[in-house]
Amino acid sequence: MKSIDESLAFVSAGGRKTILRPTMKILGFEFAPVFIPLERRIQTACVFQWALCFLCMGFGSLAVFIYLLFTEYYFIPLAYLMWYIYDFNTCEQGGRRLLWQFNNPVWKYFADYFPIKLIKTAELDPSKNYIVGYHPHGIMSAGAFANFATNATDFNQMFPKMHQYLCILTGQFRFPFFREYLMSSGCCAVSKNSLNWLLNQKEKGKFITIVVGGAVEAIEANPGKFKLKIKKRKGFIKLALQHGTPLIPVYSFGENDLFLQLSSEKRQWLKWFQMKFTKFIGFSPVIFHGRGIFNYTFGIVPFRKPINTVVGKPIEVPLIENPSKEQVEEVHKIYLNSLYELFEEYKGKYGIDEMNHLIFE
Repeated sequence: MKSIDESLAFVSAGGRKTILRPTMKILGFEFAPVFIPLERRIQTACVFQWALCFLCMGFGSLAVFIYLLFTEYYFIPLAYLMWYIYDFNTCEQGGRRLLWQFNNPVWKYFADYFPIKLIKTAELDPSKNYIVGYHPHGIMSAGAFANFATNATDFNQMFPKMHQYLCILTGQFRFPFFREYLMSSGCCAVSKNSLNWLLNQKEKGKFITIVVGGAVEAIEANPGKFKLKIKKRKGFIKLALQHGTPLIPVYSFGENDLFLQLSSEKRQWLKWFQMKFTKFIGFSPVIFHGRGIFNYTFGIVPFRKPINTVVGKPIEVPLIENPSKEQVEEVHKIYLNSLYELFEEYKGKYGIDEMNHLIFE
């Protein structure tokens, strides 16, 4: 049964809203209008390929690798295996960014889809390195990727002579082929060895981003929720002290609004399973959905929700080679206060009710 929805689809053009045509509902699915500007179609396609790679490319590439071993093309995975062994530690040695991939126009379309915007609050000194805490994790950390693994939001123009490094789960680099895709955009491992390697290099001006909440925080990624898993996350604080590296809190308003997920708050069995799975496997098995390519109701494509990533002011940290627990705690409190103040200062501007505050767990 077909019915025309009362609401109309709009496209913003030159600051004006232009009516396209009514959206159509079929069996509860709200479908996109047929006639949509080509640019928006391209944006959706670029976001879809990113989401598909994020969700499927790791295990998919592993399946292809194993399959090829049992075909007449077995020499391809064998040759790649030799490269894989030789190149195994590159993800812990700064990765291997390819400029054409870093500046790929695809990522500009990707960022414009939401849109994702980068907001600068202070100048950065290119003679220093910075350890950057990104919050919240969200489901896929779209804001972290667009801002700090590509130049889609003009990071290089905003912070000249600074070089981004987005540090992600080390296990992601164990998948054949997928590791090359990740490193080509400037991603590298978030392990202690990797971070120490980056900070020990003579070249300065590194903007090293860590999604502090990790996979556990993804379980809390629901629209209108502002809960951060950060009270026990102190490794990056200790690292900053050991290298005397300034810390920068970053908050992305809208990161949690991109998907809807099955909440585990009232389903203790689900939360127990998710926590155990995350502990042993390394990533969280969240049950979520966004929209589709041609519908607004269900799929793996994130909803078109704006993400405003605010880069806070640097927090100067003393150089202490062997910081005590108390010293780590002290800097951790300063960091939490700075993050809280950053949220409070900008929440009204980005549509967050005054009654909402960050919750640290």
